[in-house]
Amino acid sequence: MLGYPYDRAANLQPSRFTIVATSDAARPDGAPRTTASELDDALLAAGRRAVERHGVARATLERIAEEAGLSRVTLYRRGVTREAVLSALAGGIFDDHRRALWPALTARGTGAERLRRALAALCDVGEENLGVLLALGERVGAGLGEPPAAGESAARQAFAEPLERLLRDGAADGSLRETDPRETATALLNLTTWTYVHLRGGSRWSARRARRATLELAVRGVAATAEAAPGGLGTAARR
Repeated sequence: MLGYPYDRAANLQPSRFTIVATSDAARPDGAPRTTASELDDALLAAGRRAVERHGVARATLERIAEEAGLSRVTLYRRGVTREAVLSALAGGIFDDHRRALWPALTARGTGAERLRRALAALCDVGEENLGVLLALGERVGAGLGEPPAAGESAARQAFAEPLERLLRDGAADGSLRETDPRETATALLNLTTWTYVHLRGGSRWSARRARRATLELAVRGVAATAEAAPGGLGTAARR
């Protein structure tokens, strides 16, 4: 799940409302495609419920329509497809990740302290989207998998950039060890997201236990010393 190439999700745009906007001519039967405004919050919420209740394989357009209180024909006439809804759900999680990471950049403290804050925010995103992440793991994993290459779009750079900056800050102030910040940022993004999700959904750990274990593993892996790892990790964190 962690190694899916990013290109499989290259058409997932930053905004959940712009995932599948295309021209009317794209449909062979002449029916209009979904526009940005038609993938509204209510429809995405219906898609989320269908995925959480039935799993991604059985989240058919008919079940999405039922959750939305509409008929499958109505969605078809609007140009809404199952693929569009699933892609929009994955794109919404990407948006949540980006929003969660940015506050740590302007917070006070060492690089290690702010990195822990950012990774804790990723755990919060995992908790809020637990059912969808478990169901859409491959789709979301594709978007978080490969480090963005230099010169790529701002949307792709945005996934790793906040963590990269925190890793550089921590290396500069001595609270984090020197690493390849681009590669390490991608590794931390995946380690934190999927470790937390699977401890919660697969191992049935409590949110507190999963969060504590995930952060200890992630932060200690890049801390300059055990003493530099913030947050009362280790023995003290288990009390």
